[in-house]
Amino acid sequence: MAIRKWLDRSKALSGAPGARRIDVAADEWREVALDVAAARARLQALWTDCTHDVAARALYMGDDFLLLVTLPLASDATEYPGLADIFPAAGRMQRAAADLTGLRASSTDTRPWLEHAAWPQGYRPLAAGAEQPDAVPPRADDYAFVRVAGEGVHEIPVGPVHAGIIEPGHFRFSVVGEKVLKLEERLGYVHKGIEQLFTRMPLLEGYRLAARVSGDSTVAFSWAYCQALEGLAGCTVPPRAACLRALALEAERIANHLGDLGALGNDAGFAFALAQFSRLKETWLRATELALGRRYLFDFVVPGGVAVDTTTARVAELAARARAIGAEAAMLRHILDEHAGVRDRFVGTGQVTLELARQLGLVGLAARASGSNRDLRADLPCEPYDRLAVRKATHVDGDVAARVAVRFDELAESIRLVGAIASELPAGSFKAGSAAPAAGATAVGAIEGWRGPVFVALTAGESGGIRRCHPHDPSWQNWPALEHAIIGNIVPDFPLINKSFNLSYSGHDL
Repeated sequence: MAIRKWLDRSKALSGAPGARRIDVAADEWREVALDVAAARARLQALWTDCTHDVAARALYMGDDFLLLVTLPLASDATEYPGLADIFPAAGRMQRAAADLTGLRASSTDTRPWLEHAAWPQGYRPLAAGAEQPDAVPPRADDYAFVRVAGEGVHEIPVGPVHAGIIEPGHFRFSVVGEKVLKLEERLGYVHKGIEQLFTRMPLLEGYRLAARVSGDSTVAFSWAYCQALEGLAGCTVPPRAACLRALALEAERIANHLGDLGALGNDAGFAFALAQFSRLKETWLRATELALGRRYLFDFVVPGGVAVDTTTARVAELAARARAIGAEAAMLRHILDEHAGVRDRFVGTGQVTLELARQLGLVGLAARASGSNRDLRADLPCEPYDRLAVRKATHVDGDVAARVAVRFDELAESIRLVGAIASELPAGSFKAGSAAPAAGATAVGAIEGWRGPVFVALTAGESGGIRRCHPHDPSWQNWPALEHAIIGNIVPDFPLINKSFNLSYSGHDL
């Protein structure tokens, strides 16, 4: 397989298991991408650097490797070869990178992605020596949506401000009657300047910002950051700390799946499911707080281990509560499966075939519901997952019903994992010391969050600072797939399809 020649040329990269790195020439950048696509590996992230090295970077994941590919560029470069024709998910990543650094990919879509009316014209926050221009008025936010013409075609704009408390996003539907012909998304409204904030933080404190990239994945992001940092520093995490991290990650997964299952039932007009799963989620959050000290596990994962220890008795109580919740969830699953109205709304709705999922680079839970079988906990496991034998939850139908089924299966597996960790929690320290590494060293962290694989690419700076940190949420890959999943469905099914993916605005709009 052609991808092997690149892997053979590559060198080991600190951080995540199986991570490697390679620098390529301009004429090799797209050749690598084509070989990766031919091997059915996936583009996981793409970003650019301008502050020290000028480069384009892409992170690829295969069955048994992570490959960081760097294309060094001249200091005055303004463009690099685009990859959106090979990996459609690269399109928005390239556009976001252009807004942040000014480095543009060769592409037919040159519309801004993150640059809204609040930004002065020409402002590039991650460009070398970037300063906000004075007295330059913001550009008008006249985003050029792609229009659909034809008899009886109408547009329905939804958002960016919504009736609920969800984050802002604009959805432009082209419809005939209630049937959706096209959906185009406009995101980026909650851009927070995360990547610039990282460069102003001490390296040993960056985990706190990583934990706030997307609040529902705080354990996954902070663990990915710490994994990269620990790889740079040569820090070995104590076995007890590794197990407590996994316990926290599965607790986060359980809480999110319980919440989503209730919301999905409610969106199908079955409020009973919302009431019952909300009750179970609250029960679980209280149990998590008793065992690990927090309902939502912000700042639990820290460099070298975890912030606080717990007792064997409290972990055993958490496992017992998980088993009780699992028994109730199994009964509720039977109720949902047998409810004719719910089946009518779930089955066949918002379908993404395996072929389309591969073409779009779908990842995580949504991909496994369409026939993919990739899960970092099993494919490239870090401690303690390397000895927990995670069972992957997959389905083949790719519709709302399949994404619900995967959630139920993953909920059951997470409950099993909590029990396994509780029964074998090792004694010893819950934290090891971690020193700041040398400036310029780079590592990648990779953790399977509840939504999908979370990545953090980290480069150490001078005097214990951060030169560059690029966090990546799986929503970057999966938001574009939502545009395809709604085609041919009716407008009232959009909230249900959207919730079945439940993608992150915050994790996407860095």
